[in-house]
Amino acid sequence: MRYILASASPRRRELLSHILDEFEVIPATSEEVVDLSLPPEEIARSLAEHKCGEVFSSNKDAVVIACDTIVVFCGEILGKPKNAEDAKDTLKKLSGKVHLVITGVCIRAGGKKISSFDKTEVKFNNLSEEFISAYVAGGSPMDKAGSYGIQDEGVVKEYYGSYTNVVGMPVRLVKNMLEQIKQ
Repeated sequence: MRYILASASPRRRELLSHILDEFEVIPATSEEVVDLSLPPEEIARSLAEHKCGEVFSSNKDAVVIACDTIVVFCGEILGKPKNAEDAKDTLKKLSGKVHLVITGVCIRAGGKKISSFDKTEVKFNNLSEEFISAYVAGGSPMDKAGSYGIQDEGVVKEYYGSYTNVVGMPVRLVKNMLEQIKQ
């Protein structure tokens, strides 16, 4: 069976390699359209379904896996930072506080399509101005929703739920969904 990851994320690629020995990477390229009137879980799921559908439309012989991760703080969706100042503002906002990380997952194969989401609660350490400046200067926040990576030292104090969900692909959920789609 041919598998495709519809993402350019190196973190998702690494996580999927824990489940599948072989897969191709074909990122979705169209603009993401978000219906902000939906609950956050449905926004994440909808974004994953859009990516999956785009890649599946030209690869109908494959199993296509797509994910989209959003960070939600006080009802606001925090995407990837637009620039370094945006990243700093987001990190200041999250410092010492709790937020949600929601990853939508969609898998398509043949005439089947399943989608779901996973949710993890994350609490940040209290981040100093110096830490934030050095962290942003290091570049890690620039391609991540919420402007951080859970794997980066000093940012996250604790979390409740799936670690891999926060990284960008809830491995246990994806593994279960792949088993379902094969049935």
